[in-house]
Amino acid sequence: MTAYAIGNLHPKPVPDEEVFVYIERIQSTLDPFGGRFLIHGAPHREVLEGDWPGAVVLIAFPTYEKARAWYDSAAYQELIPLRTRHLAGDILLVDGVAEPYDPAATAALMRAASAGPA
Repeated sequence: MTAYAIGNLHPKPVPDEEVFVYIERIQSTLDPFGGRFLIHGAPHREVLEGDWPGAVVLIAFPTYEKARAWYDSAAYQELIPLRTRHLAGDILLVDGVAEPYDPAATAALMRAASAGPA
């Protein structure tokens, strides 16, 4: 099942040189784990609900285990300070949904769980 690394980053108007180095080197840390950018630093086009400051990063991996192995890898750990010293933000890893996915079935399971014991 596909997994994703999602970032909501808050870049400064003029990025620091270390941020450029981070961006230049990140793909080489993703390649061994099958990671690929789906969205990279794009400012939101339109906030439809709530507040979403910052820029979105979305990276897909073949599995959650590969996503976690990428994040924990020595190569990526070496890069992290280049980003965190200059960009505030949030990063998370999440599983995608299995195919075929039926949201109505998920709603039924949630409804049953919220009803408690029969």
